[in-house]
Amino acid sequence: MPRTGSLKRRQRLRKGIILVSFLLFPLTLYYLSPVLIIMAASAGIVNGSFVAFVLLFLAALVVGRAFCGWACPAAGLQEACFSVQDRPIRRGDWIKYALWVPWVSLIVLSAVRAGGLRRFEPFFQMTNFISISRQEDFFILYLVLLLIALPALAVGRRSFCHHLCWMAPFMILGRKLRNVFGWPSLRLTADADRCAH
Repeated sequence: MPRTGSLKRRQRLRKGIILVSFLLFPLTLYYLSPVLIIMAASAGIVNGSFVAFVLLFLAALVVGRAFCGWACPAAGLQEACFSVQDRPIRRGDWIKYALWVPWVSLIVLSAVRAGGLRRFEPFFQMTNFISISRQEDFFILYLVLLLIALPALAVGRRSFCHHLCWMAPFMILGRKLRNVFGWPSLRLTADADRCAH
């Protein structure tokens, strides 16, 4: 069982990684885009966000939702919001599924109407492999940042993750599939007797 000092070091490391992930968000935004995947599917293209979502699902078979707490840029922004709003979320997780199912259906329908996915363009709509390279791209970045921060500030701790995140269902489904088949994987457990905050 790790001592309190090593837990604090691990938390500092985790927070440092998600802070760096957040700072790199202008470079990586389009790899996580829920809109570009639809645009690409409509043109019969497998784009970067398609690849990212598939990789998140596959990674969840082994590491669950480690991405959410250790690498997600939205987590980095929301942790910065904790000092303003730290109320825990108790309900409403179903909302993201009510948004996710029609969104995935639209991706599939777009690909079918395009005659299938025929080309691989991981840098679709990007310049020099980065997301935000033109002035007008900053408007999209600021909208996404507001979409992440406003629920966290208005509703509570990681509200975006609980209510709006389009990536979380891929990992949740991957974890559930892993559990159904009993595949070995990394699991984090909590010792309530040692828990401090």
